[in-house]
Amino acid sequence: MRVDVARAYQLAWRYGRRVPAPVVRALTAVAADVTWARRGGGVRRLEANLARVRPELDARALRRLSRAGMRSYLRYFGEAFTLPALTPAQVAARVRVTGREHVQPHLDEGRQVLLALAHMGNWDLAGAWATVHLAPVTTVAERLEPEALFQEFVAFRESIGLTIVPLTGGGDVFRRLTRVVRTGPGLLPLLADRDLTARGVEVDLFGRRARVAAGPAALSVSSGAPLVPTSITYERLHGARRRAAGSPWGIVITFGAVVPVPTDVPRADQVRAVTQAWVDRVAEAIHARPQDWHMLQRVFVEDLDPARDAAVRAGADAGGGA
Repeated sequence: MRVDVARAYQLAWRYGRRVPAPVVRALTAVAADVTWARRGGGVRRLEANLARVRPELDARALRRLSRAGMRSYLRYFGEAFTLPALTPAQVAARVRVTGREHVQPHLDEGRQVLLALAHMGNWDLAGAWATVHLAPVTTVAERLEPEALFQEFVAFRESIGLTIVPLTGGGDVFRRLTRVVRTGPGLLPLLADRDLTARGVEVDLFGRRARVAAGPAALSVSSGAPLVPTSITYERLHGARRRAAGSPWGIVITFGAVVPVPTDVPRADQVRAVTQAWVDRVAEAIHARPQDWHMLQRVFVEDLDPARDAAVRAGADAGGGA
């Protein structure tokens, strides 16, 4: 039987908020454990990525870590399906911020701040909080298939206050983001630990070569907008905060110091240097909380299919690019 994925997500967003939160958490935990036990392609890829993050772990410890990773990943989806039903007070109670001093002065000056993120924690909850407590949030969304599924994700993120720019199918995304950067105050978070355009930058990540998105660094270099490495991780809640949040889980948003742009090298080298700098800082957060890095895809160069990668890159070069 073929599952209508878009319809399933639509139903989850429509009715998930009506299900008691403890039930949602229990269901996602069970789903995570079942998926982990079946050890399909996504779980195996997650374990391979985590093995690069924590090479000191033996096979048993790595399996325990991947189980925690799947629980973190499915927790994100359960929270996403119920996020529109949360009160502003519950959203506020679920979020703790460190390093706000790295972004607030730029916002106070009316500037747009670029945020370079990995797929960690609950970035939708972070966005819903930030657009109320910091500044309006604009971000890029990967165009999913089928189109109905993509539209469901866009509708969800717009319902929590985010402005969405599609990665493809909406014109020159780099040019659109450049226009956004000229407005302010605002936040422009970019999930950039995967290269979705075949025009990414190769970096050192946990001693291996990996390919990440060039967008955050390229926008910072071309516009002068400050680029802040940012991580989002889960934390257990207790006492009054747990009661206010209506959940045993919250997130920590950590803003790092602005990445400086070297001025004595060509632009291409500037982009590479800035990219490596933000990757290094985000990698520290991934190493500290690897279970919250939701990376079930190939990111390390040695894992890519050389023939397919070459074909994709050739197609990208033929079509031009940012």
